[in-house]
Amino acid sequence: MNKLTLTIAGDLAPIRDFAPVIERDSLQIYGDLLPELRKADYRIVNLESPLAGNEFIVKSGAAFTGRPEHLKMLTAVPFDAVTLANNHAFDTGLAGFEQTCALLDSAGIARVGAGKNLAEAVRPLIIEKNGIRAAVFNFSEGEDMRGASADRPGVAPWEVEPVCRRVTEMKRSGKVHAVIVIVHCGLEYYPFPPAYVYETFEKLAAAGADLVVGHHVHVPQGMTRFGHVPAFFSLGNFVFYQENDLLHRKTGYFVEAEITPQGVARTETVPYRIGKKGLRLLRPEEKTAFDQWFRQISGPLQTPDRAQKAWEACLAWYGLSGYCAELEKILDTLKQTPGKGAAMLRNRVQCMQHRMHWTDGLTRIADGTISEADPELIELVDRCFRERLKS
Repeated sequence: MNKLTLTIAGDLAPIRDFAPVIERDSLQIYGDLLPELRKADYRIVNLESPLAGNEFIVKSGAAFTGRPEHLKMLTAVPFDAVTLANNHAFDTGLAGFEQTCALLDSAGIARVGAGKNLAEAVRPLIIEKNGIRAAVFNFSEGEDMRGASADRPGVAPWEVEPVCRRVTEMKRSGKVHAVIVIVHCGLEYYPFPPAYVYETFEKLAAAGADLVVGHHVHVPQGMTRFGHVPAFFSLGNFVFYQENDLLHRKTGYFVEAEITPQGVARTETVPYRIGKKGLRLLRPEEKTAFDQWFRQISGPLQTPDRAQKAWEACLAWYGLSGYCAELEKILDTLKQTPGKGAAMLRNRVQCMQHRMHWTDGLTRIADGTISEADPELIELVDRCFRERLKS
């Protein structure tokens, strides 16, 4: 029987401590994950940085860039395609984005999720291999006003209903054996997805997606099934270095999916650890601990009611003090560096993750329920922010 093994990995950026490692040896960064990656027939990764340009846009968060020679970290595996619908694709402006696309095109690496206009940004990637055809859609929250429009370049924006219509049309066309949606979304560093993300993944499944995968939040989140459709809410970091020793920011997983003429037949998670010199597979005792944690953070996602409770636990953990501290930081930045502060404040209004974090949190502060949440779920949130790597 024809089948296609597809690997979907999370955020990759040749930045910080990983940049010199990649420059010395483009394969060293993957460690003993490399054989696992190469087992797949087709590999997709989220390119969380341009590969060219050195003039950064004014934005709410950090801005990244790599260099053209970093392309070899993709070609050496090789990765067959990259997703570009994320909050860093345009960090070096349109020129950096166009140079990055030219580099990818010259290397034969497919791309999806961003473009010179809306039509190009929302165009799906069609994979054809081993007698299997699959369509991949990719979209994101379009932070910092970077969503594409009819005459403006950008990422495939957070327009859920149009995405669902395109998924349904592709599914009903009979032209592909599976429809996969990869989404860059969610509130960073939390172990549970916001309510709007959960609802969006459920809508995508109902529209005809056979697999839904998320990334962006830099920590692993759990999974559920909407009917027969597996949904993974966050893969965590991949080749993405952060200067800390926090366990859950140094842990990630990629998804292996087996696609047959009947659709997605099987999915498997492959977890790993992120170190200063690169990645490695988890040791047996680490894998046992990860599996236990994954079950714990997946448990509340099995029903919409429990998923809502998990989101409320995130809001309770942040609490009134968290919102006050965040607002004070934004106002201080606005006074000291007006452009940066304005971008930060604008993002709280414009970007879904921040808008819903503030809307849901302020609503619970206003009605006096901000601290009313399941203590066990709050404890899981706290562990995600506090647990450190064992020395």
